[in-house]
Amino acid sequence: MNSRPVVDVYTDGSCSGNPGPGGWAAVIIFGNIEKEISGGDVLTTNNRMEMIAAIEALKQLKKPCRVRLHSDSAYLVNAFTNGWIESWKKNGWKNSTRQTVSNIDLWQQLDVLSEQHDIEWIKVKGHSGHKYNERCDALAVKETNLRKT
Repeated sequence: MNSRPVVDVYTDGSCSGNPGPGGWAAVIIFGNIEKEISGGDVLTTNNRMEMIAAIEALKQLKKPCRVRLHSDSAYLVNAFTNGWIESWKKNGWKNSTRQTVSNIDLWQQLDVLSEQHDIEWIKVKGHSGHKYNERCDALAVKETNLRKT
Protein backbone atom coordinates (compact mmCIF):
# COMPACT_ATOMS: atom_id res chain seq x y z
CA MET A 1 0.00 0.00 0.00
CA ASN A 2 1.32 3.41 -0.96
CA SER A 3 1.18 5.80 2.01
CA ARG A 4 2.23 8.86 0.07
CA PRO A 5 -0.23 11.77 0.21
CA VAL A 6 -2.44 12.17 -2.87
CA VAL A 7 -2.28 15.54 -4.63
CA ASP A 8 -4.24 16.66 -7.68
CA VAL A 9 -2.44 19.11 -9.95
CA TYR A 10 -4.02 20.96 -12.87
CA THR A 11 -1.77 22.84 -15.26
CA ASP A 12 -2.03 24.97 -18.37
CA GLY A 13 0.14 27.14 -20.58
CA SER A 14 -0.67 30.03 -22.87
CA CYS A 15 1.18 31.88 -25.59
CA SER A 16 0.31 34.86 -27.78
CA GLY A 17 2.15 34.01 -30.95
CA ASN A 18 4.36 30.95 -30.89
CA PRO A 19 6.93 32.16 -29.98
CA GLY A 20 5.67 35.20 -28.16
CA PRO A 21 4.74 36.34 -24.67
CA GLY A 22 3.40 33.48 -22.60
CA GLY A 23 2.01 32.44 -19.27
CA TRP A 24 1.63 29.30 -17.23
CA ALA A 25 -0.54 28.35 -14.27
CA ALA A 26 -1.28 25.50 -11.91
CA VAL A 27 -3.83 24.66 -9.28
CA ILE A 28 -2.56 22.26 -6.63
CA ILE A 29 -5.18 20.48 -4.50
CA PHE A 30 -4.42 18.56 -1.32
CA GLY A 31 -7.48 17.66 0.69
CA ASN A 32 -9.43 20.90 1.22
CA ILE A 33 -6.43 23.09 0.39
CA GLU A 34 -6.19 24.69 -3.06
CA LYS A 35 -3.12 26.67 -4.08
CA GLU A 36 -2.82 28.63 -7.32
CA ILE A 37 0.54 29.53 -8.84
CA SER A 38 1.33 31.28 -12.11
CA GLY A 39 4.03 33.09 -14.04
CA GLY A 40 5.29 33.70 -17.53
CA ASP A 41 7.93 34.91 -19.91
CA VAL A 42 8.15 37.69 -22.49
CA LEU A 43 9.38 35.37 -25.27
CA THR A 44 8.49 31.71 -25.12
CA THR A 45 6.43 28.95 -26.72
CA ASN A 46 3.19 27.26 -25.75
CA ASN A 47 4.96 23.94 -25.17
CA ARG A 48 7.48 25.55 -22.82
CA MET A 49 4.69 27.17 -20.82
CA GLU A 50 2.83 23.84 -20.54
CA MET A 51 6.00 22.17 -19.26
CA ILE A 52 6.96 24.97 -16.87
CA ALA A 53 3.47 24.83 -15.33
CA ALA A 54 4.04 21.16 -14.47
CA ILE A 55 7.60 21.80 -13.23
CA GLU A 56 6.61 24.67 -10.98
CA ALA A 57 3.65 22.74 -9.56
CA LEU A 58 5.77 19.69 -8.77
CA LYS A 59 8.42 21.91 -7.14
CA GLN A 60 5.74 23.03 -4.65
CA LEU A 61 5.49 19.54 -3.19
CA LYS A 62 7.67 19.28 -0.09
CA LYS A 63 7.79 15.48 0.10
CA PRO A 64 7.19 12.55 -2.25
CA CYS A 65 3.52 12.37 -3.23
CA ARG A 66 1.11 10.43 -5.38
CA VAL A 67 0.27 13.04 -7.99
CA ARG A 68 -2.58 13.06 -10.46
CA LEU A 69 -1.32 15.66 -12.93
CA HIS A 70 -4.03 16.90 -15.29
CA SER A 71 -3.00 18.76 -18.45
CA ASP A 72 -4.59 19.56 -21.79
CA SER A 73 -1.14 19.32 -23.42
CA ALA A 74 -0.78 16.10 -25.41
CA TYR A 75 2.91 17.00 -25.85
CA LEU A 76 3.47 16.90 -22.09
CA VAL A 77 1.26 13.95 -21.18
CA ASN A 78 2.27 11.73 -24.12
CA ALA A 79 5.97 12.11 -23.35
CA PHE A 80 5.34 10.15 -20.16
CA THR A 81 2.37 7.93 -21.04
CA ASN A 82 3.76 6.85 -24.43
CA GLY A 83 7.31 6.26 -23.21
CA TRP A 84 8.89 9.06 -25.24
CA ILE A 85 10.94 10.35 -22.32
CA GLU A 86 12.40 6.90 -21.62
CA SER A 87 13.40 6.54 -25.29
CA TRP A 88 14.95 10.00 -25.32
CA LYS A 89 16.99 9.24 -22.20
CA LYS A 90 18.11 5.87 -23.59
CA ASN A 91 19.19 7.61 -26.81
CA GLY A 92 21.13 10.40 -25.09
CA TRP A 93 18.22 12.87 -25.27
CA LYS A 94 17.95 12.44 -29.04
CA ASN A 95 14.63 12.03 -30.83
CA SER A 96 13.76 9.51 -33.53
CA THR A 97 15.54 11.65 -36.16
CA ARG A 98 18.70 11.70 -33.98
CA GLN A 99 18.25 15.41 -33.23
CA THR A 100 18.51 16.77 -29.72
CA VAL A 101 15.07 16.76 -28.12
CA SER A 102 13.37 20.17 -28.19
CA ASN A 103 13.09 21.77 -24.74
CA ILE A 104 15.69 19.35 -23.35
CA ASP A 105 16.30 21.62 -20.33
CA LEU A 106 12.68 21.32 -19.26
CA TRP A 107 12.35 17.61 -20.06
CA GLN A 108 15.38 16.90 -17.88
CA GLN A 109 13.83 18.86 -15.00
CA LEU A 110 10.55 17.00 -15.43
CA ASP A 111 12.41 13.69 -15.51
CA VAL A 112 14.09 14.42 -12.16
CA LEU A 113 10.83 15.62 -10.59
CA SER A 114 8.90 12.62 -11.92
CA GLU A 115 11.35 10.28 -10.20
CA GLN A 116 10.60 11.95 -6.84
CA HIS A 117 6.84 11.35 -7.06
CA ASP A 118 4.39 8.71 -8.26
CA ILE A 119 2.76 10.65 -11.09
CA GLU A 120 -0.30 9.68 -13.06
CA TRP A 121 -0.29 11.84 -16.20
CA ILE A 122 -3.88 12.60 -17.20
CA LYS A 123 -4.84 14.24 -20.50
CA VAL A 124 -7.89 16.48 -20.19
CA LYS A 125 -9.80 18.14 -22.99
CA GLY A 126 -9.01 21.85 -23.00
CA HIS A 127 -11.72 24.52 -22.99
CA SER A 128 -14.41 21.96 -22.19
CA GLY A 129 -15.79 23.49 -19.01
CA HIS A 130 -13.65 21.60 -16.49
CA LYS A 131 -13.47 23.89 -13.45
CA TYR A 132 -9.75 23.62 -12.74
CA ASN A 133 -8.60 23.47 -16.35
CA GLU A 134 -10.61 26.62 -17.04
CA ARG A 135 -9.12 28.31 -13.96
CA CYS A 136 -5.59 27.45 -15.07
CA ASP A 137 -6.35 28.71 -18.55
CA ALA A 138 -7.64 32.03 -17.21
CA LEU A 139 -4.56 32.47 -15.00
CA ALA A 140 -2.17 31.55 -17.83
CA VAL A 141 -3.87 33.95 -20.26
CA LYS A 142 -3.70 36.71 -17.62
CA GLU A 143 0.04 36.07 -17.23
CA THR A 144 0.45 36.15 -21.04
CA ASN A 145 -1.38 39.46 -21.25
CA LEU A 146 0.84 40.96 -18.52
CA ARG A 147 3.84 40.29 -20.75
CA LYS A 148 2.54 41.81 -23.98
CA THR A 149 4.30 45.02 -24.95
